[in-house]
Amino acid sequence: MYDLWIGSVVAALVVGVFVWGLIFWCVVRYRKRGDELPPQTRYNMPFEILYTVAPFVVIAVLFFYTAIIQTDVDRLSKNPDVRVEVIASKWNWQFVYSDTKGPDGQPITTVGADDYIPVLVLPAGKSVQFKETSRDVIHSFWVPDILFKRDVIPGVENRFEIKLKDNAAGAYVGRCAELCGTYHSMMNFELRVVSAEQYRQYLDLRGAGKSTPEALAQLGFPNQGYATKTQPFNTDRTKRSSS
Repeated sequence: MYDLWIGSVVAALVVGVFVWGLIFWCVVRYRKRGDELPPQTRYNMPFEILYTVAPFVVIAVLFFYTAIIQTDVDRLSKNPDVRVEVIASKWNWQFVYSDTKGPDGQPITTVGADDYIPVLVLPAGKSVQFKETSRDVIHSFWVPDILFKRDVIPGVENRFEIKLKDNAAGAYVGRCAELCGTYHSMMNFELRVVSAEQYRQYLDLRGAGKSTPEALAQLGFPNQGYATKTQPFNTDRTKRSSS
């Protein structure tokens, strides 16, 4: 995908250099040199053809690379390693591990609270397919470090897929990137990328009835398994002042 992106950038730069070079060449070559009127011509058929065809060629090239990149970004595999449903609401996140089952027979779920930033746990080196839904207004699922975000729209199931790098283990801040109401700025979550073995252990612990903080703490993560990059938001209006 990055090679295609670089190719489109290079193509745009080449076209830009050509166009601006042609403009400056005309400015210098045909600048006024006296009071004598330059030769008058009615038209120049080759140049008119060039100026008509060239823009279409430029548009076709840029459209070609854009279509290829968008198709690659939106490509979904039939059998991803992990499936996660992202449910957004004012102002919280719920993550459902679609291919798992908890003690109640339902898929394992993580949801935030006033004193708990939800943590989404995923395995490094695996493909992850997301299905996004919203319960109320438009939100936007965004993890800046994975260079991707997508709106969560009520009544629409948006899907996308990413492949986490083998060395991606760590904690990453996640945010809502769409202005969605009073507590939009505090609609945070955390992506915790662990090894494939730790991910299997995490699901086993969740399946045994452990909460996300309890499971992460048992796996040896700091701060008793709570989010480490973000802080809960005090929703008591009397405890806050304007910034």
